[in-house]
Amino acid sequence: MAFLQVQLPFSVFLFFSISVLVSSARIRRYTPPSVTHLTDLFPHIPVSDGYSNFFGETNIQLTGNGSMATLTLDKSSGSGLASKNKYQYGFFSAAIKLPSGLSSGVVVAFYLSNADVFPHNHDEIDIELLGHDKRNDWVFQTNVYANGSVSTGREEKFYLWFDPTAEHHHYIILWNSHHIVFLVDNVPVREFPRNNAVFPLKPMSVYATIWDGSQWATHGGKYPVNYRNAPFIASFSEMEMSGCVSNQKAAGPDGVSCSKNNPSNLDPVEGQEFATLSKQQVTAMDWARSKLMVYSYCKDTSRFKVMPPECK
Repeated sequence: MAFLQVQLPFSVFLFFSISVLVSSARIRRYTPPSVTHLTDLFPHIPVSDGYSNFFGETNIQLTGNGSMATLTLDKSSGSGLASKNKYQYGFFSAAIKLPSGLSSGVVVAFYLSNADVFPHNHDEIDIELLGHDKRNDWVFQTNVYANGSVSTGREEKFYLWFDPTAEHHHYIILWNSHHIVFLVDNVPVREFPRNNAVFPLKPMSVYATIWDGSQWATHGGKYPVNYRNAPFIASFSEMEMSGCVSNQKAAGPDGVSCSKNNPSNLDPVEGQEFATLSKQQVTAMDWARSKLMVYSYCKDTSRFKVMPPECK
């Protein structure tokens, strides 16, 4: 559709120009420190091989011979994929391109959960990308909780140092018996050690979804999804899932049995190179947290009258 040629008052033009500048300024265009590209160490799994439709089937399209998926949110439904296997630890990555335009209230998520098996005491490890306000701004939120409701969650939020709508970027979860690490484009932004009071231990499925988070995603619902801007389309590619595939039928005394699913020669579950962060990774994580963090549950005194023990 061609744009109408109309003469706008200069004040309107000035307001529009300033708004665009402010919007652009919200994307922190930093150059991150150099890090090892963990995503280069593990093979890509075609979406069609590793995932099944979870919900909103009509809003899911596979392209590239099943190597890429587009998930759509419109007025009729969101959409999502669920892994065909459940995992007890592993390395999970997705290259995601977020919806362009004004996307307040839209949530694009890449996460692990066992709510289908343990509805009242489930575990979850979340990456949630939140269309955050009226300025086309996206927030990267991480969360961990175990054996309970979302009220026990451990949220942290970050701005990104790039435009996540311009191209695909890697969003990564490393989960093993030592720690959980969240990474963006291989840069660690958060480490959650095993000695925390809340740590997921039960097998989980991997999910990729887009849905309407109007009630909470933007300052408690201040900016709900505006479906005049729909459809909202997220693209997922370069999916990686390597680790410990849960085999409940062969479970031992602890209730868990795993078959290793590591097509590479590196093991993210037991490999010593994944037990701790390298000095290079620690430096990169310190950089991300100092420049980009905008919320941590450990500083939320209105929510926690007594801070969780790991915050001390």
